[in-house]
Amino acid sequence: MTELDTPPMTEEHDPAPPGAGRTAHETPERPEPPTGPPDGLPPGPPPSAGASAAPRPSRRRRWLTALVIFLLIAIPAGYIVISAEQSRDSGQSKEEEAASTGLYNDYPSKVQQRIYNVPVPTGATPVYYYESNAWHRSSLYVQFRTNDWGLDHYLKWIGTSRDALKDGEITITGTQAAKVGWDLSGGQWAGTSLKAEDPHPSQNITVNFDEPGQPVVYVVSTVRFER
Repeated sequence: MTELDTPPMTEEHDPAPPGAGRTAHETPERPEPPTGPPDGLPPGPPPSAGASAAPRPSRRRRWLTALVIFLLIAIPAGYIVISAEQSRDSGQSKEEEAASTGLYNDYPSKVQQRIYNVPVPTGATPVYYYESNAWHRSSLYVQFRTNDWGLDHYLKWIGTSRDALKDGEITITGTQAAKVGWDLSGGQWAGTSLKAEDPHPSQNITVNFDEPGQPVVYVVSTVRFER
């Protein structure tokens, strides 16, 4: 057989191994990633038209949000109610104390001392007071123990002196004394009264001298309001 009689080589009879004709820079084709769900998992629902939008909050999340808002409103309101109840109870207890004893074991406030012109001397002890209010007048009842120096300075501050005290005179009326439970009977007493034009306070002052050097002062200062 001559070269002319040799049959041409076809692709089916190509003895070269697969890929032998590829160049060095060619790489094999990579398989496409699977588009379906992983093995063993059911296929998910088809994407809806609104799949790209943000997911709606769940019912549990909405319930928690509503609960937080409710607590933020309810807790402060509860504190306000409790505070109001405590203030009311405190006011009631003070009224009951005043009604039972008539006097508070404390200094009157600076405002009360200024309005009624009853400047209690520093160091006076014990000190008691009671305020009575009405629509046309108010009165401040004050009792305190001091020394001779304190008494002299107190009388000077209110515009009088010890010389104005009249021995044996009790200027506080029985009605006024009974209102706060004062017993002004017996003992060594001296008193004076200071009258002032309304609405300035007028005072009835009575001093007990049973203990030398430790006088006890009783004052009823009344302010009347013009009608």
